[in-house]
Amino acid sequence: MDALLGQIVPAISAAVGAYGTGVLTRAEDAAADETIRLGQRLLDRILRRRPEPVPVRNAVSDLAEAGGDPDALAALRFQIRQVLVGDQQFAAELAELLPPGATVHAAGDRSVAVGGTNSGIISTGDQAVNVQRR
Repeated sequence: MDALLGQIVPAISAAVGAYGTGVLTRAEDAAADETIRLGQRLLDRILRRRPEPVPVRNAVSDLAEAGGDPDALAALRFQIRQVLVGDQQFAAELAELLPPGATVHAAGDRSVAVGGTNSGIISTGDQAVNVQRR
């Protein structure tokens, strides 16, 4: 469940960051980037699935007003968790909307696999010395 929420909440947060409370009523915007469109689709599905979507709507409004405050984001995550915990089939439906995760493999002694972006030093090997000046 945490992995699913870890993908859903950032996408919805990106849509809220882009449109504020307008994300609750705005049609999917063709000019928006893929993450924002995904957030719009996910939020729309969540709101239409709930018989009473007020807690999720309120959490979205609070996040929009709070400008990305971590506590407001946590409140949204909690409300989305409440929706998903009670409906595993719906959680599976939302998971199908998410892009596949990156697969990263490292083989051999002291291999390193980076599944995202690395902006620092990665060093393996005996007696390796790294110097970074800024």
